[in-house]
Amino acid sequence: MSGCHDLHSHSRYSDGTLSPAELVRHARACGVDVLALTDHDTTAGIAEAQVAAREAGMRLIAGVEISVTWAQRVIHIVGLDIDTRCAELQAGLAHLRGARRERAQHIAERLARSGIPGALEAVTAAAGVEAVGRSHFARFLVEQGHVKDAKRAFKRYLGRGASCYVASEWAVLAEAVGWIRAAGGVAVVAHPARYSMSRSVMRRFLEEFTAAGGGGIEVVSGCRDTQQARLLADHAREFGLCASAGSDFHAPENSWTVPGRLSALPPGCEPVWARWSGPHDAGAVS
Repeated sequence: MSGCHDLHSHSRYSDGTLSPAELVRHARACGVDVLALTDHDTTAGIAEAQVAAREAGMRLIAGVEISVTWAQRVIHIVGLDIDTRCAELQAGLAHLRGARRERAQHIAERLARSGIPGALEAVTAAAGVEAVGRSHFARFLVEQGHVKDAKRAFKRYLGRGASCYVASEWAVLAEAVGWIRAAGGVAVVAHPARYSMSRSVMRRFLEEFTAAGGGGIEVVSGCRDTQQARLLADHAREFGLCASAGSDFHAPENSWTVPGRLSALPPGCEPVWARWSGPHDAGAVS
């Protein structure tokens, strides 16, 4: 499957700002030929994105990004080329969305105690989102003038150790990988460099990931760090993982994440798309 691949992106159904159709058109305008929509803990935007992709003359890969708790860290696992009709996957995602709603309630309560009321109503009303996340609260805080930007929102209110931070238990690693495999997809470690793991901890994580049936790792991401990509390519080869590439696009105003603006995979990597035999009929399950 040739062309420009971007296998990590978000729409308004999670913490992106564009509708699935707008996202597809934006990615196409940026030169993307194959796009994966990987919203957090939901596949609700896939059907709309599939229609827009056919109209735009590009391929849409059905995907999802699942939050995992591992060794007291939050890790994100992307599922690519999934069948959204899979009942096991959908049951797992529904549970995680429930956890997100519960966390959002607690964050809003803490913000209210800090003199910032109305947060929950505002974030849940934003574009009818499926999976409320901290990014929605960050945008609310910026829009209300409480902070200058999202970075400050996380530092002051939402990040670990901040006044309104709320911890949550997400899926178990083997559980999340199992859901993706049940849906016929490939489980891929998302943006691994963000987790600040030592080399030994990363190796321990990848041993558990591959033992659970994980199949890939994002070797190239929006950061465009070639040295980092070579290190991740070494991990991929060591553990027999295929290599993925994704911008983790959320919004056009974020100049550091442009769809398709990705470095080439380092030599010797097996691209994840080389394992795909053909598209699933993703359906319209949400």
